[in-house]
Amino acid sequence: MANDSFQFDLTLNNFIIPSDGKYPIVFFGVAIYLFSVFCNLTLLLLIILKRNLHKPMYLILFSLPLNDLIGISSMLPKVLSGIVAESSRVSYPLCVLQAFLLHMYGGGVLFILAAMSFDRYVAICMPLRYATVMTPKLIFCIISLVWGLDFTLNCLLFSLQSRLPKCKSVILNVFCDNPSLLKLTCGNTALNNIIGLFNTAIMQAISVSVQGFSYVKILITCLVSRKSETKTKAVNTCVAQLVIFIMFEIVSTFTILSHRFQNVSPDLQKIMGMLIFLVPPLLNPIVYGLYTNEIRSTFLKVWKIRVGVNV
Repeated sequence: MANDSFQFDLTLNNFIIPSDGKYPIVFFGVAIYLFSVFCNLTLLLLIILKRNLHKPMYLILFSLPLNDLIGISSMLPKVLSGIVAESSRVSYPLCVLQAFLLHMYGGGVLFILAAMSFDRYVAICMPLRYATVMTPKLIFCIISLVWGLDFTLNCLLFSLQSRLPKCKSVILNVFCDNPSLLKLTCGNTALNNIIGLFNTAIMQAISVSVQGFSYVKILITCLVSRKSETKTKAVNTCVAQLVIFIMFEIVSTFTILSHRFQNVSPDLQKIMGMLIFLVPPLLNPIVYGLYTNEIRSTFLKVWKIRVGVNV
């Protein structure tokens, strides 16, 4: 089965994208992709090159644009190339690789936001102990745990996928993911479904519990504190993370549950599924650039120097 190929269902409302309408869609998609890559790479380079950003908060934040690049690069180029070539076929190994990377991205969002919320909890609730708590060793352990746990859970999920025989060749989606791959099998998928739900539950439980604890503690600190600086700092650093987390949760929860019910429109599944991999990579670098004063001021300083304006 490793040499077989599958075909994506690139239709919406039972109509294939017409030839005269595909190029505006492709142009718009390429513009979105290039803009997202530019913004996320800019954020990565700023954190790498600017010493004033070599702090625990930004070292943890570094994982977010890296994860966003994995997500949007694993999905969008393949979809756009399929529209241009009018060929939606994909080999089995590439399909599994795409599915694995997209699931890594989804779990990464949850774990990275949880790590960032913990960092903000320490910074706002224990400001005098921040330097002694958020040591380089702890930062390394947090980042290793984020990527290591995400990788391990997805390896477990996809190792079970390989044992099942494939008896269908049309993927009822515009990209490969675990639910779509399961629909191609003709074997017993009960264990796969259990492990899939287990992985989702573990990721959600860790992310929601860590963020819930962190933001409740931050809220209590803000209510008790009389310093307006503390409240402003909390708003600037936490509101953006909460908005991104809530938005991601709504879309991803609907997408996951939609595969469990027969009466959900396949078109709606496709659209909502794509939003998971399009919206966060577009918004994250912009939101953190706008809400984080240090990143914004560093970017503006670099920009002014590059265009020849004296700072």
